[in-house]
Amino acid sequence: MFISHLHYRLIGKRMRLVGLTGGISSGKSTVSNLFKAHGILVVDADVVARDVLRKGTGGWKKVVSAFGEEILQPDGEVDRPILGQIVFSDPGKRQLLNRLLAPYISSGIFWEILKLWMKGTKVIVLDIPLLFEAKMDRWTKPIIVVWVDPGTQLQRLMARDGSSEEDAQNRINAQMSLDLKRRKADIVIDNTGSLDELNEEFQKVLCEVTKPLTWTEFGLSRQGALSVLISTIVGVTFCRNIFNNNSRL
Repeated sequence: MFISHLHYRLIGKRMRLVGLTGGISSGKSTVSNLFKAHGILVVDADVVARDVLRKGTGGWKKVVSAFGEEILQPDGEVDRPILGQIVFSDPGKRQLLNRLLAPYISSGIFWEILKLWMKGTKVIVLDIPLLFEAKMDRWTKPIIVVWVDPGTQLQRLMARDGSSEEDAQNRINAQMSLDLKRRKADIVIDNTGSLDELNEEFQKVLCEVTKPLTWTEFGLSRQGALSVLISTIVGVTFCRNIFNNNSRL
């Protein structure tokens, strides 16, 4: 009875980290917004990246030192479009920017997760464009990739930004291909169709993401770690034999 009650208390207090990624103009942001609309909390790496580039931050100082003050707006903030033009046209500078900002972005994501973890959040979606490149996929399950075919991706990007085919293709080529990401995914959302079709696919994914968590996922949770510690102490003190035989996760 003690063990059954303990398990009942713990089942509702686990945490799942869901990885969400895609490519430029694949529709990842749309899917991210759908998660938010359904009450799922999202940690957005792009938002974190904007924060670590704010004037006066460590990331800002590193980037200005590396790329010069010509990337700054009159108010001292980084002109992101100008910086984007520089790094997307030069793979070496793009890699440099990633190296400079990666520690700050990773730290920012960690603290966002920690705050939600401390609140006992059950499901967190990590919206990270460079999920695989940053090796953060190892911490997420399932991994969701929003995929479109190359032709659709190119046309959507050109229509969105009003860019030339060459510029759009350069931006696409600067990222890991969606086909490669697709092969690494646990769940693939095909977004080549209409918004209605995307919503239909999303509903299936939502059911998968919100299903009961595994004990491995439970072990990642604050409540899980705390409850396991408490239950271990109680079990050793009051029912050592029963606990040892029945409460292994």
